[in-house]
Amino acid sequence: MYTLKIRYDGGQHATAVDEPHHNAVGIDCPFTGKGLEFSPTSLFGISLASCMLLSMGAIAQRDGIDLTGTVVDIAYAGLDKVFPHVDTVTLEFWVPQTLSDVEQMKLERAAALCPIRASIDARTDVKTTFHYGITHAA
Repeated sequence: MYTLKIRYDGGQHATAVDEPHHNAVGIDCPFTGKGLEFSPTSLFGISLASCMLLSMGAIAQRDGIDLTGTVVDIAYAGLDKVFPHVDTVTLEFWVPQTLSDVEQMKLERAAALCPIRASIDARTDVKTTFHYGITHAA
């Protein structure tokens, strides 16, 4: 059985642990905590972007496409409200390789079908842009 746990450490800090592998991620609140580690909002964006990227990776692996060095920039809008809501997540995919139109279409379709993307409420707009043949620093 796969178990994830999260422990509140005090001081607006929590630690998430992947139980079987003992990997840990520190989480804190950027507003009332120190803001030095991942926030819940950053983990939301990371979950979405990594799910999309790994969905693309499955197609790339199957079709022999090299996605090594692909970077995703993540931005948010709507968090400045009294009761914050992620209104928009903007993802820019920077694929350093030049790919055919067919390869691009397959990868973009795979990204759009990732399960995290499918789980996001319609009130949150997910905007994606794909750049091919351009190296972008992480």
